[in-house]
Amino acid sequence: MEGELVQPAPEETPRDANPANVGLELFGYVGIEAVLDQMRIKTMKTGFEFNLMVVGQSGLGKSTMVNTLFKSKVSRKPTGPGYEERIPKTVQLQSITHVIEEKGVKMKLTVTDTPGFGDQINNENCWDPIIKYINEQYEKYLREEILISRKRKIPDTRVHSCVYFVPPTGHWLRPLDLEFMRRLSKIVNMVPVIAKADTLTLEERAEFKKRVRGLGRESVYPQEDFDDNSDDRILNNKIRDKIPFAVVGADKEHQVNGKRILGRKTKWGIIEVENPAHCEFPLLRDLLIRSHLQDLKDITHNVHYESYRMQRLNESNRLALSPINGLLGKDEVESDL
Repeated sequence: MEGELVQPAPEETPRDANPANVGLELFGYVGIEAVLDQMRIKTMKTGFEFNLMVVGQSGLGKSTMVNTLFKSKVSRKPTGPGYEERIPKTVQLQSITHVIEEKGVKMKLTVTDTPGFGDQINNENCWDPIIKYINEQYEKYLREEILISRKRKIPDTRVHSCVYFVPPTGHWLRPLDLEFMRRLSKIVNMVPVIAKADTLTLEERAEFKKRVRGLGRESVYPQEDFDDNSDDRILNNKIRDKIPFAVVGADKEHQVNGKRILGRKTKWGIIEVENPAHCEFPLLRDLLIRSHLQDLKDITHNVHYESYRMQRLNESNRLALSPINGLLGKDEVESDL
């Protein structure tokens, strides 16, 4: 009627909308954002773990690359007059652990090297010791996790990322490279790099990267299936377009235009490791440390470890039921694992 106020109809919530996803308008400050500060303070107190594996044949600069990544002598390789590196007859795994601290944040870093990989005349099944080691770390975590009385914080020795060093042939991936990446990508986050990329011309490097991407893109991190949203997809697409990273490692500083920079000196000049125009080391560092470190850990726990856990528990229903029904003793349960 004329002169009456018409009340606006209340907005209806769509029937298929989940009430939990409907945002409420706050009429004052609550302080939810402070949880980020709480998480930061807790992380600074307790620190965190990061476990990195490097794989590749001898002489590709794995130790130097690790030292360059963390700007410290993380991986110490014996050198000196008269020292001759002996190539192991079989693949041997060597782990070294350090605590690194930066601006109050502590990281327990474990680097696992694989001397002997790809160095033999017959490299058949040379990936088996590596697969065994990775699964052993999952098994160790699983044993702690299923205990009735668990530790407050389970030690995490699971491999969060495997950096695979591809020889700079400039042509094709070897069958060994393809088979290794195919097998290992099922159980660990695989990040391939072209080692000693300064031995290739820019044209050779671009062509080699194109061939590698065409053969093994589905096997390397970050996989498209793990993109959480459109922002992740945009960022990860940029990374996927650059993989495998063409890297150069150096742990010595040189004077360039009055500044001390990490680089390798050659007769043509100095290759600046952290200069994107010289190599793609900054992209590798950002992926492993600055942008995707937590995602690497999350994918390890929620995808690779969960897959192993499901497989192991399915293999032994007795193991899954015994703590509840008391059918087996502790020794029997552990032996069944």
